Amino acid sequence: MILLSPSPVLSTDRLDLRAPTASDWPHWREFHLSERARFIGGGTQIKPSDSWRAFGHVIGHWVMRGWGMFVFTLKGDDTPLGMTGPWFPEGWPEHELGWTIWSPAAEGKGYAREAALAARDHAYQALGWSSAVSYIHPDNARSIALAERLGATQDGTAPVPDFDEPCLVFRHPDPDQCKETAA
Repeated sequence: MILLSPSPVLSTDRLDLRAPTASDWPHWREFHLSERARFIGGGTQIKPSDSWRAFGHVIGHWVMRGWGMFVFTLKGDDTPLGMTGPWFPEGWPEHELGWTIWSPAAEGKGYAREAALAARDHAYQALGWSSAVSYIHPDNARSIALAERLGATQDGTAPVPDFDEPCLVFRHPDPDQCKETAA
C-alpha cells in the first residue's frame, strides 16, 4: 500500500488549499469532461476513462514528488472551486505553477489569483523553488490575464513540454521579485 505523506493545508483570507482527495473526483470529472477544460487536455471530446487517469495523475504527483496541485475551497465549505499549485511531471523542462477553475460560478471573484499567490509562495518558501513558469495555450485569454496579474511575463525563449497543442510560457517573478504574498 502506498501512503501519502502528510500534506500541508494553506490558508488565505477567503480560501483553504489542500491536497486532492477521492471526494473531489466527481467535481473534477464534471469539469474535465466539460468545454471548460479544453485548454488542459480535457473537454467534450475526452472519454470518462481519460478523465479518471488524469485525476489519478494529479493525486499520483503527490505520491511521487511529495507535493502537488492544491484543491482550493472557500473557508468552511469543502466544495472544490478549482485547483492550483506546483506541478512538475517527469520530463518537463521547468517547475510549473498551474491553475484551473472548475465551476463558472467561481470565476471573476479573484479566487484563482488568491489561491495561486498562496501556492506560489509555498513553492518558493517551503519547496525551495527559485523560479516558476506557467504553460498556457495561446487561445486561453483568461489564463493569460491571470498570469499577467500574478506578475508573470511571456518568455519566448523558454523550453516547453512535449505538448500536442501550441503553448506559451509565462515566467513568474522570482522569490526576491515578488512584491505581494497571499495574506
